[in-house]
Amino acid sequence: MEHFNSTVFGLALIIFAAAFGISRIAQSAMEAMSRQPEISSKIQTAMIVVAALIEGATLFAIVVAWLS
Repeated sequence: MEHFNSTVFGLALIIFAAAFGISRIAQSAMEAMSRQPEISSKIQTAMIVVAALIEGATLFAIVVAWLS
């Protein structure tokens, strides 16, 4: 049971960190788009790519935590 609790805690920590990271990326992108609306499409593309990379790393970490 102790191993299960630590796995659940680790998974919750991974998911929280990913959500926090993606929210910070979105916040920074929105601020940048409000300052420079002419390059908002480039900022949005970069934001989506970075968010996808964070999601990929998160899924990998979840699989590793679940298998351990």
